[in-house]
Amino acid sequence: MAPKAVHFGAGNIGRGFVACFLHNSGYEVVFADVADALIDSINASPSYRVIEVGVEGTTESKITNYRAINSKTHEADLIEEISTADIVTCSVGPRVLKFIAPVIAKGIDRRPETLKPLSVIACENAIGATDTLAEFIKSPENTSEERLADHSSRARYANSAIDRIVPAQDPDAGLDVTLEKFFEWVVEKTPFEDVGIPNIEGINWVDNLAPFIERKLFTVNTSHATAAYHGYNRGKRTVYDALQDKAIMAEVRGALDETKGLIVSKHGIDEAAQAAYVDKIIKRIGNPHLEDAVERVGRAPLRKLSRKERFVGPAAEIAEQGGSIRYLLDAIEMAFRFQDVEDDEESKELATIMADSAPEDVVAKVCGVQTSEKIYPQLVEVVKRVQADDNSE
Repeated sequence: MAPKAVHFGAGNIGRGFVACFLHNSGYEVVFADVADALIDSINASPSYRVIEVGVEGTTESKITNYRAINSKTHEADLIEEISTADIVTCSVGPRVLKFIAPVIAKGIDRRPETLKPLSVIACENAIGATDTLAEFIKSPENTSEERLADHSSRARYANSAIDRIVPAQDPDAGLDVTLEKFFEWVVEKTPFEDVGIPNIEGINWVDNLAPFIERKLFTVNTSHATAAYHGYNRGKRTVYDALQDKAIMAEVRGALDETKGLIVSKHGIDEAAQAAYVDKIIKRIGNPHLEDAVERVGRAPLRKLSRKERFVGPAAEIAEQGGSIRYLLDAIEMAFRFQDVEDDEESKELATIMADSAPEDVVAKVCGVQTSEKIYPQLVEVVKRVQADDNSE
């Protein structure tokens, strides 16, 4: 019998990236989602295509051996699937983790003693996402205290870093997913060493994930969002279009030069290697074959402006060390100007916060930065500048 994986989030990343890895490693994939039409489409289609695009050409692979469950209407079925699965993964967005935790906890609680511990890996653009999910699962509301004592015999949790650009898809694509050829999926191996590391082809299993997560978040995500926010505020349509503007390219390279110094000094990564990585990333996000609208890349500005994310996270550390954060502050300002964007609730919430709150309150609420931190007064000035422009319009 094939091993079984339950994956929460049947969107483009779930189908095109995570499920593709699992399928290629011999797993049956059970998608869990709440979108009725998507679930029906998955269950009605025996296969879909994953199309990898690069400057050197295009390749296709066919994904089969999957099904989908509506986690909203068929919770009991999903609990049963989780209780006998080999692995649970997710790509739902960091803010949704607390909503999928209860059903995962119920599945873990029902797990037979004869099975190996369930491997749980969150595949999100956030530092320590699996730790966050584990905290929700182990919370008193979801797992009783007496069951926590031997919880590790039923589930093991490993943080991961994923890196693959999946742009907005053609409306007529159906279940097919187009993405870039480049990928990286790095996962902690320590939690599994005494019970067996999951057999998933393509994963880079490491002892210390921190350098990989921060290198990716503070390079790929920082550059992508910097280009998008500057592009949005300069009327560009796509990230590719934005990077053709020399002024925006200078902002992107400036921000990555600032994060490069932090990554090199903090994690001992070779400076030349990080410089080469930066060049590779700029080519990737500027791939003309993967059109990505600046509004899509910039969506969810509240999360992207939060304390541990791609801008404030590295900028706060660099500021404490006395380093320059000019370009990161420029990007932060552009993110604060990403307000009332169509189909993006966070940008509308940001507009309300900016209109109703004092600059100091905005910095505390949105960025989570303390008054004692060196970056604090600089962030307050950024917010004041944006609010002054908002009020003059």
